Amino acid sequence: MADKGPWRVGVVGYGRLGQSLVSRLLAQGPELGLELVFVWNRDPGRMAGSVPPSLQLQKLAALGERHPDLVVEVAHPKIIHESGAQILRHANLLVGSPSALSDQTTERQLLEASQHWNHAVFVARGALWGTEDITRLDAAGDLRSLRVTMATHPDGFRLEGPLAAAHSTGPRTVLYEGPVRGLCPFAPRNSNTMAAAALAAPSLGFDGVTAVLVADLSLTDMHVVDVELSGHPGPTGRSFAVHTHRENPAEPGAVTGSATVTAFWRSLLACCQLPSRPGIHLC
Repeated sequence: MADKGPWRVGVVGYGRLGQSLVSRLLAQGPELGLELVFVWNRDPGRMAGSVPPSLQLQKLAALGERHPDLVVEVAHPKIIHESGAQILRHANLLVGSPSALSDQTTERQLLEASQHWNHAVFVARGALWGTEDITRLDAAGDLRSLRVTMATHPDGFRLEGPLAAAHSTGPRTVLYEGPVRGLCPFAPRNSNTMAAAALAAPSLGFDGVTAVLVADLSLTDMHVVDVELSGHPGPTGRSFAVHTHRENPAEPGAVTGSATVTAFWRSLLACCQLPSRPGIHLC
């Protein structure tokens, strides 16, 4: 994928998504021009027996010793808050937890580090359908509103703060409806699709894109994402509008759906082909 030789890739996080990426990198990486150079997990014990000891990174701060070209974060927004800027000192960064960017201080630190070290911040689109179309409409100045609804069984949520105490009041309960920025701190692992939408539509951003989080007792084996957007009224008074409905199979209680795993792998491959230019880029 690069004339200089294989792209050296490090993976931060070894949950379901991290395990899938590591498996693919080990099996397919060499033929694709990718070399896995480290895997880090907050609990090193999870890597035992499945990640070769030589690839296990014991301290995240030591990642520079592996000389990565790309570090893939699939752990938790805290990693981006605490270590994102430091990672950019050594490599391009693929963010799997874009909800971290709802924090304005974190976003500013990443942009400053990206510019200083001349490394790119890539953001995986995850479960967001129609990313390029949203971005094009926004860039043309024709996007008026964007609303993303994420629905799944309550067991699929990992909620914090006041949302952690929220209870379903019936078969289908709206747990949150409002700006994406207000949701991300309390649903850091369940708001990444909404965060990707905010980044795809910078004219609206985290404060202008509406997020809706729904607990649906009937959705035991899938995540459902509805994206609704509208443009500004035209000469006839009518507005352009799109509504997509995405059903993503998921194991009971899983945070990440099966199609999202595949989409993330495609994002990883894509950002290894893109130029390493400073800034935040969806892929």
